[in-house]
Amino acid sequence: MPAMVEHIERQTKQKDAIRAQLASCDEFISAQDLHRSLQDSGMRIGLATVYRQLNSLAESGAVDTIRLDGQQLFRLCGDDAHHHHMVCTDCGRTVEIESPGESWLRGIAEKHGFAIKSHTIEVFGLCSDCQKNHAHSE
Repeated sequence: MPAMVEHIERQTKQKDAIRAQLASCDEFISAQDLHRSLQDSGMRIGLATVYRQLNSLAESGAVDTIRLDGQQLFRLCGDDAHHHHMVCTDCGRTVEIESPGESWLRGIAEKHGFAIKSHTIEVFGLCSDCQKNHAHSE
């Protein structure tokens, strides 16, 4: 019985550490980068555990996920309301944005013969700082 309690306490401690590390990061982060950051801060958590905990947090709705350049990224969002993101593909700067509107979404769905079950809208581009950096490097 004590092993089970230790396992639960360890899982909670690990999940809390992962959640705290995510809270300190404004941008989306990969599981590998999060794992490296945890290791650098002295936490001994395996990469498989980081993936497992992140997926659990994502399933529960505690973190948002996006796919960028073939990689799944995670971000802890403070707002419980449904929201979307604008993400800089260079530096990772992330801004929460409002949905273009339910009537617009329904119209697009009807136009193509779909019924919406759920939706995710993510916008990718370059933030103003990265646009300036690209302009100077050309």
